[in-house]
Parts: sequence; C-alpha cells; structure tokens
Amino acid sequence: MTLLRYTIRRILQAIPVLIGISFITFVLVNALPGDPVAIMLEGQEVDQETIEAVERRYGLDRPFHERFVTYMLGLIQGDLGYSFHRDMPVSTLMWIRLGPTLLLVISAFVFALVTAVPLGVLAAKRRNEPTDHVSRIIALIGVSTPSFWIGIMLILIFAVWLGWLPSGRLVYPWRDPAHYGFDGRLELYYQTIRHLLLPMVALGTLQMATIMRIERSSMVESLQEEYVQLARAYGVPERTILRKHAFRSAQLPIITIVGLNLSTALGGAVLIETVFEINGMGRLLIQSIQQLDYQVVMGVTIVLATIFVIGVIITDISYAYVDPRVSYGDRD
Repeated sequence: MTLLRYTIRRILQAIPVLIGISFITFVLVNALPGDPVAIMLEGQEVDQETIEAVERRYGLDRPFHERFVTYMLGLIQGDLGYSFHRDMPVSTLMWIRLGPTLLLVISAFVFALVTAVPLGVLAAKRRNEPTDHVSRIIALIGVSTPSFWIGIMLILIFAVWLGWLPSGRLVYPWRDPAHYGFDGRLELYYQTIRHLLLPMVALGTLQMATIMRIERSSMVESLQEEYVQLARAYGVPERTILRKHAFRSAQLPIITIVGLNLSTALGGAVLIETVFEINGMGRLLIQSIQQLDYQVVMGVTIVLATIFVIGVIITDISYAYVDPRVSYGDRD
C-alpha cells in the first residue's frame, strides 16, 4: 500500500507539471512569427471574408486566454484539437505517427542497453587495462557527437558508399506484407530490421555511451565494497561475484539514467526522423512548427511530455524492486 500511495502521489504531482508544459508551449507557439491562415491558404486567391471565416472556424479570432482555456477544457475531455493543414483530428494524426517513434526510441534503448551494460562490466573488470581505455574513448566520442551527425555519417558510409543498408524510411512490422510487396512475415521483419539499423544506432549511440560510463563507474564501486572483498576471501569465483554480488547493486544508477535519458531520446528522435525521413511524431512536430499548426504542436508536445513523466515515475518505482534498501515509507 505504501508503494501504491507513492505512485498515486507522483501521478498527482505530474498534473501541474503537464499543465505548466501546456501553458509554456501554448505561449511559445502563439509567439512564433507568421500567420497560420496565410500559410494554410498559400497559393490560393481568397478575399478577406474567406480569411475571417477560416479564423472563426478554428477560433483564431479569439483572444489568447480564451483560446487557451478552451483548449485545456477540450484536453480534459480527451480532445487534442483539429489540425489546420491536414484537416483531421490531432489524436488520429498522432496515433498514426506514434508507432514509428516508439519503434525507433525503444529499439535505440535496446541497442544501448545490450551494448553498454556488457562493455561497462568488462571495462570495470579490466580496469586501467587497454580494454578499459578503449571503452572510455568510445564513450567519450559517443557523448560528444550529435546524433544527427552520426546519422548523416552512417548514411554516407553504409547507404551511399557501401550500399549495404537503406538510407531512409521505415518498414513497419505491423503492416500487411503485401503492402510492401513482400512474400511473408519473415521478409517483412527482415526488411524492418534493415531499415531500422541505421536510425537505431544513430539515436542509441548517445544513450549507449552514457549508460556505459555509468555502468563502469557503478561496477568499479561495487567491486570495491567490503562484502565483495569478503566473498573473494572465501574463495567465491570471480564470475559469481560479478553476477550475483556486484552486478545487481550497480544497476540502480542505470535505471536512473535510462529514465532520465528518455527525454534525450525523444528529443533526438525529432532530428533522427528528419534525417532518415521517418514519418513519426518528431518529424510531425517539425513540420507543424513550420506550418504554424498550433493544435498539432500542442498535441505532440503534451503526448511526448506525458511519455517522459510516465517514464520517470516507472523509474522511481523500479528502485524498490532492484534495491531492497529503497523504500517509500515506513515499513513494519
């Protein structure tokens, strides 16, 4: 019950955070230079009466505070608004674009964890040896290099020069293979992996470098604890010490980094989707900002912020399961 109360309290605390994000985003979007109606009607011969009718239809003729209150009241009821330029509900539009973004972000985190954790453990085990030095150089390069630049370099090397992998667009595993002209599901999954490799590596390199550095530091600290030294004195094999004694206690910082890096991954996905022509929420956000499509910008921002907040809450709750010393209240 203590953990349940803590979870409810964190969810309630997230509500004013999301309201604040909504207000700040609404202010910034409306402060952008340009006229959304003019952009929407660009290339068409319209009179002033038509322009005013379009403004009334989307509520753009009302004062700022009225539009914000109206938007928030609709948001409470689950209405994210209507897209000016695409003539469809924002919720429907984002539902179409959410899948590619989640596929990209989740695969990037899987790549980061699968590569960073073993490399971090190996670097800690062979501290100050050549393997450790190489891993630290890789981590430094990964942290210092922008994800979009890594994406461009991967396209040049593996798509343009070598021709091994496609340079853009995704093949979605949930679609019918016949949509792409494939023979069956196996070919569909194979092509999904081929199209996903480059953007996954480009987005996951920063996460991999960060997690690897933290994993190494945590493992080095754990291997120096007294209970580890005692296990060695009793003749416990080194592999058992790493797996049973040092590894689990070293994962608490990793959970923290994974939760907090969710915002970095979502932000990086905006650029990666643009570089690789992936029709996800990140690319939708960039296009909507250019078109001054206020409702879509608001909807994407709120959904991404909600995903991040949920990720942070799940991270906090995971502490108690990984480390028994962590509690969220008095225990009997």
